[in-house]
Amino acid sequence: MKKIGFLSFGHWSPSSQSQTRSAADALLQSIDLAVAAEELGADGAYFRVHHFARQLASPYPLLAAVGARTSRIEIGTAVIDMRYENPLYMAEDAGSADLIAGGRLQLGISRGSPEQVIDGWRYFGYVPQEGKTDADMARTNAEIFLEVLKGQAIGIVDGRLVAAADDLESVYAKVLETFAAGDADIVTVLTALNGSNTTVARLAAHREPAGGLVLAPRREMAWNNSVPSAGPGTEPVVRVHPDDAAAAGLAGATRVTVRSAHGAVTATLWADGNVRPGVVSMTHGHAASSPGQLTSTHDDVDPLTTMPRASGVPVTLEPAPD
Repeated sequence: MKKIGFLSFGHWSPSSQSQTRSAADALLQSIDLAVAAEELGADGAYFRVHHFARQLASPYPLLAAVGARTSRIEIGTAVIDMRYENPLYMAEDAGSADLIAGGRLQLGISRGSPEQVIDGWRYFGYVPQEGKTDADMARTNAEIFLEVLKGQAIGIVDGRLVAAADDLESVYAKVLETFAAGDADIVTVLTALNGSNTTVARLAAHREPAGGLVLAPRREMAWNNSVPSAGPGTEPVVRVHPDDAAAAGLAGATRVTVRSAHGAVTATLWADGNVRPGVVSMTHGHAASSPGQLTSTHDDVDPLTTMPRASGVPVTLEPAPD
């Protein structure tokens, strides 16, 4: 193990049994937790961002406060839902927190996921453009945010980012044109467009998985961080497309062994036509039997994130032994 940190949801509850009874308690205790983690030698302090919940929701003041109280530990988020963000304001807030922290800020961002409030981003004043989805809006916000971080002059025309040198649509068109002609690989294209740097090199090393079945872990409502909260069953559930089940000789089977180069897990099998062909969708949260047993911290590390590859791992299916 090279580095270790913590990820906090910042849950709070007014319950008399709770030691974190208010939002103020959650924020102040999060700062104290980061300070203590640094004193103990931890390398990272990361915080979740959940709106419409009794959890941490506004990351930048917290990150700035943690940055002011610590001197070494890396601080960041996991993750900021870009559907709720004004990318220009976000760059100012994140930049300020990073300056206070002395350049130790590492933000995790996402396009969003199901939440407690339907279309919650609408209440924040954000609405996708006509014909676009909320995921499209999140991607656009992320693109604008990343361009702003480059420090280049930019503008927004009809909801579309325009950079000083070129607009993004032209850049993407150039990438697609280059690939279609077979003139260059991804590292050549990215270097030509953005300059050669470590991030480009890491991105260039990232490859899609080869053909065949790939693992896609998912959450199960019956489990919450390995603690059973509802529903029966003590082993994970694997959902695969019926055609993939038939191809693996599993038609009519109720249990399956999922095998990767790193291990094997036996689970309950559901043939589900809603699952994309080629995907083995497996629930995590079961301490004794989980998708983590199919991954490796040494042999299959994602070069883009330097994290163990937990999704997209090549797997095979076979009938579970009786």
